[in-house]
Amino acid sequence: MSIYWIALLLAGLCEIGWPLGLKLSDLPNMKAWGLLLAIVSMALSGLLLWYSLKEIPIGTAYAVWTSIGAVGTFTIGVLVFGDPNIAIRWVGGALIVLGVALLKLG
Repeated sequence: MSIYWIALLLAGLCEIGWPLGLKLSDLPNMKAWGLLLAIVSMALSGLLLWYSLKEIPIGTAYAVWTSIGAVGTFTIGVLVFGDPNIAIRWVGGALIVLGVALLKLG
């Protein structure tokens, strides 16, 4: 795996951090820490995405980046915050992953 793909995967993980930070900022005594997590995650996510674009096609990179953020945030919502945990939502997440895999293969 190239350094560009590693950067893209890390960017996707950081993409999970900013909505998580915003959610945490609503909790008592977490406003400042949540906002700090959101801001740092946004900055790192964008920087790592920018770096990955030096080697990875923009359409593929963007799809991977957003899908890691979307599916990761969805999963944390279900597992940590009690978001609805029904099969059709998991199928939707799986379809996102499948779509990105197809983009990568193409």
